[in-house]
Amino acid sequence: MSNPEDIKDDHEKETVVSRNFIENIIDKDLEDGVYSKIVTRFPPEPNGYLHIGHAKSIILNSGLAKEYGGDFHLRFDDTNPMKEKAEFVESIMEDVRWICGDLDKEMVFFASDYFDQMYECAVKLIKKGKAFVCDLNAEQMREYRGTLKEAGKNSPYRDRSVEENLDLFERMRNGEFEDGSCVLRAKIDMSSPNMNMRDPVIYRVARMHHHNAGDKWCIYPMYDFAHPIEDAIEGVTHSICTLEFEDHRPLYDWVVRELEFENPPKQIEFAKLYLTNVVTGKRYIKKLVEDGIVDGWDDPRLVSIAALRRRGFTPESIRNFMELSGVSKAQSSSDYAMLEYCIREDLKMKRPRMMAVLDPVKLVITNYPENEIEYLDVANNQENEEMGTRKVPFGRELYIDRADFMIEPPKKYFRLYPGNEVRLMNAYFVTCTDYITDDDGNVTEIHCTYDPETKSGSGFTGRKVKGTIQWVCAETAERAEVRLYENIVDEEKGVYNEDGTINVNPNSLTILENCYVEPALAEAKPMDSFQFVRQGYFCVDSKDSTEDHLVFNRIVSLKSSYRPK
Repeated sequence: MSNPEDIKDDHEKETVVSRNFIENIIDKDLEDGVYSKIVTRFPPEPNGYLHIGHAKSIILNSGLAKEYGGDFHLRFDDTNPMKEKAEFVESIMEDVRWICGDLDKEMVFFASDYFDQMYECAVKLIKKGKAFVCDLNAEQMREYRGTLKEAGKNSPYRDRSVEENLDLFERMRNGEFEDGSCVLRAKIDMSSPNMNMRDPVIYRVARMHHHNAGDKWCIYPMYDFAHPIEDAIEGVTHSICTLEFEDHRPLYDWVVRELEFENPPKQIEFAKLYLTNVVTGKRYIKKLVEDGIVDGWDDPRLVSIAALRRRGFTPESIRNFMELSGVSKAQSSSDYAMLEYCIREDLKMKRPRMMAVLDPVKLVITNYPENEIEYLDVANNQENEEMGTRKVPFGRELYIDRADFMIEPPKKYFRLYPGNEVRLMNAYFVTCTDYITDDDGNVTEIHCTYDPETKSGSGFTGRKVKGTIQWVCAETAERAEVRLYENIVDEEKGVYNEDGTINVNPNSLTILENCYVEPALAEAKPMDSFQFVRQGYFCVDSKDSTEDHLVFNRIVSLKSSYRPK
């Protein structure tokens, strides 16, 4: 009979590994010998900046390649030069590097580099009697296509001979036809219940300059034709895409089957990432940019990857968020509060906790020696001793936050008011003795006395105070601009109006120009991040901050409404 303790020990040693449905498919394919090496890809169209939803695909595809010791490709699906720009190529490269680390140049591909092979693939289909040149215009093609309830009709040009189609297709390539005058269509089944299989267009005439291919081509392949060919050429094994492409899978499979690719790739669909109360649509973001509501695609109020990076989010926080969101076939939404939770969790043990005063009022310690500055030892992060300590200057005149003083406080207000004693964080106890106001009754200066025996770290136990407030030394503090960001969307009204416009939150950005921070922050570089004690997490803005003008973006406040399940 087994010893119960032994059974308990064995049970504790077991590790339950949760596998998502994609991993289960890959496991079986490897076990069955379908593929010997896993190759995945992230295939963005360079027609805009990437957003948080794209990050899920990047992390999923790159993560699977790493998990299985395979290859991960970044491939630009640049088959529509009308909307594509080199600017977007560069921004996407930067985003993927930020999330994944350095990219091997040999793993970066462009669909446009395969245009010659795609053309030959189209010729092969024509020769097999599987493609034809069609002269129907766009309106006629819609009429012939049918509806979801009614089968379509064959094009009158569907039975052209192979020879005629080869000739017409070559003439399309040579530029003999006007844009939109004819197309090349796959010959599949106009009665198919799947609309994508009703003789889809696979090439169109379009005289456009291409950012990578130049002016070599005046015909361009359609995405549904080009994509499976790109995957097959690169040896992609699992073409992982979002659920809207599920109805396109039969066409994907048809293309690789008819073109007789060996070891064809397998398309797998997963649910998109939906984030509550955010704007991800490229045309909506573009309008926000063009209307001057935001200052570019990287405005920290947006959820483009560039915007999240500029705001101060980290790759680790994005990856943790995706892990919590999970991978499934079921559509669902994730709360933005969960993304904020992830960045707090990532930063809280890694970043120094500094003192900053965002709405300053001067505090004068009347019994402190004039013209004297002492340097206090302050822990960089009280929860992480390994981060060490720093020296913080302290003097007779300080700045504190205006909200930390009231003339007539309500009950349970434990901060500074006439006659009350509080601790200045990492320093001394001070007691308010007086204050000065302007003609409008606004407090302009607070007078206090300090008790030199109450210095932090001295072991003083004579009495306790209920309030602790942050401060900076007026003589040495650095002036800074601080930007407080809220959701660009008015959450009470929803994201979109009935006419499709965005319900913009008029208070999505507050700029505080007269803030003071510790002098150590003068050395901060763009993208450096910190916790401002009692304020939140902030980073140095990468676009507007200079040595002479510090600008900090609030990444996230300290309080969280989200709790992990």
